This record gives sequence, structure tokens and C-alpha cells, in this order.
Amino acid sequence: MRTDRRGVLRAGAMAVAGAAAGLGTIPRARAATPGSTVGPVGTPALALARLKAGNAAWVASRAVHPDSSAARRREVSTHQEPFAVVFSCIDSRVPPELVFDQGLGDLMVVRTAAHTADGLVTGSLEYGPAELGAQLLVVLGHQCCGAVTAAVNSFRTGERLPGHLADIVHDLRAPYEEVRRTTPAEGLVEAVIRAQTRQTVARLRKDALLRPLLAAGRLEVVGGYYSLDTGEVGFG
Repeated sequence: MRTDRRGVLRAGAMAVAGAAAGLGTIPRARAATPGSTVGPVGTPALALARLKAGNAAWVASRAVHPDSSAARRREVSTHQEPFAVVFSCIDSRVPPELVFDQGLGDLMVVRTAAHTADGLVTGSLEYGPAELGAQLLVVLGHQCCGAVTAAVNSFRTGERLPGHLADIVHDLRAPYEEVRRTTPAEGLVEAVIRAQTRQTVARLRKDALLRPLLAAGRLEVVGGYYSLDTGEVGFG
């Protein structure tokens, strides 16, 4: 069933406006009431601050695993108000809800190998901001990405990967071409990971459905890099 996008967005805008008018910091700070429902966030900047705070707790082994109670399950059974969308790799070591210490109804997560995208994936990324009022879209690359490693090896050796793995390699050609002439061989995989994140962010910022939300200050699209060693996410 198709949703009434205008009605949903109008309701979302009213909720955002009310939150922004009454809040100057992240609402109901989680540190004071671990496990509580935080609810909608007032601005893209506050949404990013909430993710950074959650990641800091993860890095310090002080994650509180919020929004995971029976009451929260009942609350989100009838509606959802995710404050952010995270587009990340399928790698089993990079679960966004853990990395950012978030719970039920907080994030919409889209995962593909090396966060490669086609029309269906892009539509999934558009849904949170355009239909549900999510205010932040994070493209999350990560250290030692296996898909990027396989793609770089394929480009350098000319060996075609089997099945649809070849499609993943094809989608990583552009970031590879961006950095291959200026990057030493030992740093090429990490350079491609970061180039893939930059290029994905740039494409999403030009997306026809997301661009008006960005222009109105109702959405921000940012890139991040997750370190497997430390658990830290760097943004920018």
C-alpha cells in the first residue's frame, strides 16, 4: 500500500519544528536514563551528535543498549520515527545498531557489499528521509573491507569474480579509478574504501528526492569510516 507522502512529511515537519523549538540539546539524554526511549531528534546536527555519543559509548565499552525494552517494542509496533538512516557494508563486524548504541525504531539500516547501490537500494535509502522524516543519512565505510579487497585484486589481475560478485566489482570501478594512480599499492584498498564512501555521499546529495530536504535543512548526508581495531567511527 502506498503511503501519503505529503501527509507523512507534513506531520514529520511539525514534529521536528516542535522539537527544535523546545530543545537545545539531544532530547532526554540517554546517559541520565539508560535504556529509555529518546524519541525524535530536533535537527540533523543533533542526530549526528546522538550517533557520535552512542559510538563513544561503544568504543569505551559503556554501551547501554537503549530502546530495547518490552515497552519500547509495544511503542513502535504501531508506528516508527527513525532519526537516521545508515547505509553500510554487509560485513558481520560492522552492525550499525551496536556501533552507534541504538535500539528498536532508532535507525533504518541498509546494507550491501561495500555499500554498493542500484535503483532498489537507492529507493530504500530515500524512504527514511522522504517518508518518515529521518534527518540524517550516514554512508559508513569500514577498515579492511573484503568486497573492496576482492575488487582491487580483480582489477589488478584481470580475474573476473564468479556470479553476481562481478556486479559488485563493476560498481567499485569508479572509486578505484579515482585513486589508483596516486596511491601506493599497499594503501590502495583503504583508499578505495574512502573514495567509495565519498562518491556515494556525493551521489546521494544530488538525488532528486533527497536534494530538496537537504536544501531545506531537514536532512544531512555524511560519510563515516569505522575502524575494526578501535570501534571508532570517524566522520567527514
